[in-house]
Amino acid sequence: MNNPTEIANQFKHQGKVIDVREFGHGNINGTYLVTLDSLEDKHLILQRVNTNVFRQPQLVMQNMSIFSNHVRQRLQSDSKNLNRRWEVPQVFLTKDNRDYFIDTDGSFWRAISFIEAGTTFDIIKDDQHAYEVGYALGMFHNLINDLPTEKLADTLPGFHVTPSYLQQYHLVVNQNPAPKSPEVEYCLEFVRDRQSWAHVLENALEQGHLFLRPIHGDPKVNNVMIDTTTGQAISVIDLDTVKPGLVHYDIGDCLRSGCNPLGEETTEWQSVVFDTVICKSILQGYLSVAKVFLTKKDYEYIYDGIRLIAFELGLRFFTDYLVGNVYFKVKYPEHNLARALVQFKLTESIESQEADIRAIIGEMG
Repeated sequence: MNNPTEIANQFKHQGKVIDVREFGHGNINGTYLVTLDSLEDKHLILQRVNTNVFRQPQLVMQNMSIFSNHVRQRLQSDSKNLNRRWEVPQVFLTKDNRDYFIDTDGSFWRAISFIEAGTTFDIIKDDQHAYEVGYALGMFHNLINDLPTEKLADTLPGFHVTPSYLQQYHLVVNQNPAPKSPEVEYCLEFVRDRQSWAHVLENALEQGHLFLRPIHGDPKVNNVMIDTTTGQAISVIDLDTVKPGLVHYDIGDCLRSGCNPLGEETTEWQSVVFDTVICKSILQGYLSVAKVFLTKKDYEYIYDGIRLIAFELGLRFFTDYLVGNVYFKVKYPEHNLARALVQFKLTESIESQEADIRAIIGEMG
């Protein structure tokens, strides 16, 4: 049984399923929008979780439930201070009270609430949108900052630990002769020149300069939900990667995805730049909420986080290309190479503007 309509009927919800269609364009899971003939919940999101990526999907769901329960309680206790809409995706239970369903093919499914009157964008539209994306991440971190990390399972060991990706990359390069092309040569050289610096955040963690907190793990621009009427951020969605980590991974990822106006799927990789005007707006939004929990040391490593996460994603795309595209969904054989080139060019642009980016951080710290 892997018919999405039949799967949707395994979950407890109001009303009858009247339509199921593919939804969104994520690189990892299969996602469907389910329409119900109900006055309350008109829609829900049904997802087939990619168990090649999430090897322990039950723990992913456990983290999601712990997170959403914690945030719901925080929102109730902070309701006087919160003067705007903020939504948390809710997990639907199956008819036998599980937070997931496994079909006859062994596929792992879940159902979560759909946030109405909200939309997402792949690319930052303007300064206000940039501010709201930053605000959303700050709000997200603020609401889970007091959630003890030991309550969350590490569902993706090594995720965002750049030295681990570098190790994996070296194994792949040694086992698979890289195809010959100027683009591949550029990537090989790019990684070679930066490998000694890739340990910067992990070293800071070991030295006690930074410490683990709950993080989102994937706060790209298109994971920030914007209210279609007010233009304000109302949620950070896609909670698969919620786990213990460094907030710098999230800040870096948010800025990496937000400050590249051409987007990560552009074919014009040589024109990719890191936009410091957008960077400033995102950081203003983020720090408007995050100032209360960031330490002096946290500020010192924000630039490193921005540079590192762009480099790391490029490294992951390039490794996946060399190994035959086994992790990220691709539309053509060189797709991951093209994605890697975009991230490496973005990293170069970040490096060339280090003084400006550090000045922006310094003004706000």
